[in-house]
Amino acid sequence: GFADSSRLLGSQRPGYGTLQTDTDTSHMVGVGREAASCWSWRVALCHIGSVLTAGLLLVLFHWKPSLEVQVKCKPCALSQADWVIIRDKFGQCFTTRVYTEALGEGSLEHHPGARLEDRRTSIAIGVSEEEESRDTIRLHEKEEKNILRYYLFEGMRYVWIERRQMYCKVRYSSLFPSMDLLSCPLCRRKIYGANLIEVPVKSYARLLVEEVLNPFYIFQVFSIVLWVCDAYYYYAACIFLISTISLGLSLYETRKQSTTLQNMAKMSVGVRVHRSGGEEMVVSSADLVPGDCISLPADGMLVPCDAALLTGECMVNESMLTGESVPVMKTPLPAGSTIYSPEEHRRHTLFCGTQVIQAKSYVGREVLAVVTRTGFCTAKGDLISSILYPKPVSFKFYKDAVKFVLFLAVLAFIGTLYSIFILVKNQVPMGQIIIRALDLVTVIVPPALPAAMTVGTIYAQNRLKKQGIFCISPPRINLCGKIRLVCFDKTGTLTEEGLDVWGVVPLENNHFMPIVHEPRCLPAGPLLYSLATCHTVSVLRAQPIGDPVDLKMLESTGWVSKEGELPASQQFGMKVLAVVKPPPEEEQPRDRLPVGILRRFPFSSSLQRMSVLVKLPSEASAHVYVKGAPEMVASLCRKETVPMDFSQMLRHYTTDGFRVLGLASKPLSSVTTFEEALQLPREAVESSLGFLGFLVMKNVLKPESAPVIHLLRNANIRPIMVTGDNMLTAMNVARSCRMVEPKERVIFISASPPSHHQPAALKFIPAEHSQAPVIRGLCPDPSEPRPQSCHFALNGKSFAVLCEHFAELLPKILIQATVFARMLPEQKTQLVCSLQELDYCVGMCGDGANDCGALKAADVGISLSEAEASVASPFTSHVANIECVPTVIREGRCSLVTSFGVFKYMALYSLVQFVSVLLLYTINTNLSDFQFLFFDLIITTTVAVLMGRTGPASELGVERPQGALISVLVLGSLLLQTALLITVQVLSYFITVSQSWYVPLNSTVTAPQNLPNYENTVLFCVTGFQYLILAVAMSKGYPFREPLYTNDCPGPRPPRLPPQAAPQETIQEALQEAGEGAEAAAAALAPPQPTALCDTQDVHCCQITQPWLCCPQPVDTRLFIHPGKGRDAAGRILWEDPQHRGCGEEMVGKPTGGEGPEEEKPSPLSPSCRPSPAPMDPPPHRGHQYCYTGGCHLLFPLLTVLHHQSRCSHGEDTNCNLPSAHCDRRALQPPQASALDV
Repeated sequence: GFADSSRLLGSQRPGYGTLQTDTDTSHMVGVGREAASCWSWRVALCHIGSVLTAGLLLVLFHWKPSLEVQVKCKPCALSQADWVIIRDKFGQCFTTRVYTEALGEGSLEHHPGARLEDRRTSIAIGVSEEEESRDTIRLHEKEEKNILRYYLFEGMRYVWIERRQMYCKVRYSSLFPSMDLLSCPLCRRKIYGANLIEVPVKSYARLLVEEVLNPFYIFQVFSIVLWVCDAYYYYAACIFLISTISLGLSLYETRKQSTTLQNMAKMSVGVRVHRSGGEEMVVSSADLVPGDCISLPADGMLVPCDAALLTGECMVNESMLTGESVPVMKTPLPAGSTIYSPEEHRRHTLFCGTQVIQAKSYVGREVLAVVTRTGFCTAKGDLISSILYPKPVSFKFYKDAVKFVLFLAVLAFIGTLYSIFILVKNQVPMGQIIIRALDLVTVIVPPALPAAMTVGTIYAQNRLKKQGIFCISPPRINLCGKIRLVCFDKTGTLTEEGLDVWGVVPLENNHFMPIVHEPRCLPAGPLLYSLATCHTVSVLRAQPIGDPVDLKMLESTGWVSKEGELPASQQFGMKVLAVVKPPPEEEQPRDRLPVGILRRFPFSSSLQRMSVLVKLPSEASAHVYVKGAPEMVASLCRKETVPMDFSQMLRHYTTDGFRVLGLASKPLSSVTTFEEALQLPREAVESSLGFLGFLVMKNVLKPESAPVIHLLRNANIRPIMVTGDNMLTAMNVARSCRMVEPKERVIFISASPPSHHQPAALKFIPAEHSQAPVIRGLCPDPSEPRPQSCHFALNGKSFAVLCEHFAELLPKILIQATVFARMLPEQKTQLVCSLQELDYCVGMCGDGANDCGALKAADVGISLSEAEASVASPFTSHVANIECVPTVIREGRCSLVTSFGVFKYMALYSLVQFVSVLLLYTINTNLSDFQFLFFDLIITTTVAVLMGRTGPASELGVERPQGALISVLVLGSLLLQTALLITVQVLSYFITVSQSWYVPLNSTVTAPQNLPNYENTVLFCVTGFQYLILAVAMSKGYPFREPLYTNDCPGPRPPRLPPQAAPQETIQEALQEAGEGAEAAAAALAPPQPTALCDTQDVHCCQITQPWLCCPQPVDTRLFIHPGKGRDAAGRILWEDPQHRGCGEEMVGKPTGGEGPEEEKPSPLSPSCRPSPAPMDPPPHRGHQYCYTGGCHLLFPLLTVLHHQSRCSHGEDTNCNLPSAHCDRRALQPPQASALDV
């Protein structure tokens, strides 16, 4: 099984991977090798071994195909191989056959300047991904006749390149001017194959064979045969029936999923293709090959391949790929020598599976595009491939489970030896000894273990679906329970999707003027024209469509976008793409004229800008308008046009949380015709600009963002913001959502690349921040998240420099970094991978627009999309806010704990039954058929299935569930439980034997079946209760799951989010409407004291946030409790409430501060005190501040009712003054309704 790959490795030592088959197909290679007989000694030995092992060798080959290739084939050079073994970076091995085909005239040659997208699989062992990624295919004519050698792997085609001596992935990733794209379509068809995304749908017969050969079913068949031989007919029949039903359902579900995926991938449409010589024909989309020039109809079409747009514009719906419902405008591929890349030229690429809504042509009659990728090489093919061949989930729990099963197998072997010794001693026949010994294997290795471990995951998936969260990768649910860090996109995730125009900051004499909140009031000029034209808004069925930012910007001007029809072209003297018309005359000055758009350069994440060429009817020259990131736009402007206070003004708006865009323009006298505009390169257009001002937009934080971030930080889960927006805007949002607390320090990291005279530099710049004063002697509020010493904030450029020049510092910075701004999509993906290298289990939450790569790379990707399932991420939430993140984490923790509990239960159940069977073997008997049936089906299976029904805890705690089975805690628990169970069984056995009424079995008489006996009855009863006790012990509730008694409760509870204080204006208006005076209003609006102590000795304040103590008042309501005679005749406490007089609760216990009446201290808010009304139900959960006199003995008797739930330790003083009481308020939980007389 070794091959000579020294040419690849650069050494003479043989390498593993390329193999030559000894079959009659080798004559097709045509490289001078002699065809070997199919009856060679290797194949003959395999046939003999299969017969001698009763087919077990064939089963082994089915489980490990690489072993079959190594045994049946002999090593050879890679260029001569008929079979290859492929090993990916995850250590998985695959085998595939090499095909040969006559290519005809032409050759395949390496082109050093081209690139290929990286793949997770290597072509052959010894070939690095870096080498592979730099190879591509070029077809050169006028060469000798060639043989095409290729193999297929995961739908992709890999072709042998003689010059490189390696197989290269077929990819048309570069368009070369020297290459005739329209030549030899038949040769290209042979090289690239059909444009099909073929999803294999196997027949039921083949699925049945493959499923039956699964190790699980092989073990089931072995067990059933053994039980039949042991006369366990009823038990064997039940297991056979259950296995058959399970197998049938599995086959049906597998074929149904394959058929659904096949229908999703199937695509066959007629496409108009331009061939060489000007020939046009309509062909099937399956016959398209890279290099074909296709025509797009004006009313749109479903794109059957990846294609680069050559002429015209297209409005495309890419929701199938990204989940983003906003249509995207595609513009023609710019002219130039830049190598084409689907990712870099995303705005010029039509992706397979997307829907062209509208296609507009401006040169000629048709919209043309050139095919760049087909089949599985397309974007849709890549997504289908990710579903067919998912990335393996590397989780320590699953690896430990396999090790533990092997440990059980070792125990089974030891038990087998013991049973053989006992049975031989009892003179049992040899046939019975073999059956009994093998039966122990079926006892200690439960065949239902793999299915039982997925119970928790299935229940969690169903609960998530009911909450609008869809999961296409169930194994990822358990990974959610180990999340330690979550990355959030900003726009559309933490903040609202849409932006509102706050205003425009114009320039006058190179100085900033006051902000203009109504852009439509601007005078006619470059600034107004830039707002009206610098966008990609299109019109579809009389409705404007486009990016939400562009729509809001255009709407703020009052101008309207129209199509560039013939009358408009005559008005401008040349053809135009679109016309932007001013508002009606009654709403605007008469001097405003329409503006024609000649060309658009759409927004690019890497360039951070977009631009347009426009034409005014009254002017001969064209104008350029640019919009983008202020820093980027300013770098493209002439220095004399940028104001001196540019940075200060930008900081002024971004620190307030506004999103700021820079605007610039310049005249372009060189453009006089529409054709000239289409030929201009983007670099020439976006240079030497004149700065115009700022467009200030307000991005509102979603109301759910701050509570969720606060909840995650309380749970010790790090939130990180990854955005493409400005740094200061991102910092403002981070502070607004409490990702960075006001009292926490922020340090900006600025990294610059090396220049000609200086090396790479790294700077740490402290940010200006307001630090809250620290009040000494106060108890910290445990409900607040633990403050972080400092937060690092850096942009995409600094992150790139860190990765390249400061790799040793990158881990230390990532541990403290919280805000990443101006990040490109590929940098987001790189950041996620870098965090995973630090052993973080990383979650990523975004809208799927420009963070698809990060969502895929993260351990847990959550896409906020309206689609039921997004192929961009394992999880998709219909609810467009981040409340789904704690929900997914809670479900993940619940599922992981459930999987642990079920696994331990099944393992202990096997050990319990194993011990009981060994004890019965000592007296030459065993459990009966129906006893096994009762244990395995009625008790164990039912309990294992029901254990997963318990829902997740409503709180998200700091603790995380165990992720490893092989640990001291887990193994220690199992060993102690096993020792206890064995002790109980052994004691019950010996206690039974020692009784006076005990009668042993007659060992001299044989019987065909087990006879009734005392030992069997006692062990049956004891072990039955042990199974039930184990189920209770393994169904752990707090802190990750609800208690066991909630097992049958339908649906999960929503998580508790931190309460949000009502706005001050709302409280002020409510008090004034209620008729309260200014003094009362001022007192009520005063900020609550975050303290557990007071300055005076007779008045103490305690911040309590327990629901059963609260009146339905706003957060900062103050209640004044009066001791002594502050009780009415019914024993109710008298207190005063500033807004609702008489709001009270009946206290449990009596005051201990004295028996006689005391002088009542007047309330500062009201001169009177009324009795409290009748007892009320516990009000909603709100935070309050309770002030009371005479020490804490009046309030704390109420809490002592729940002393078992609280962690309060009081001093010995009978008055229990507050300084001697230390409370962890998080441990206080609301009691049941009967616990307090409320």
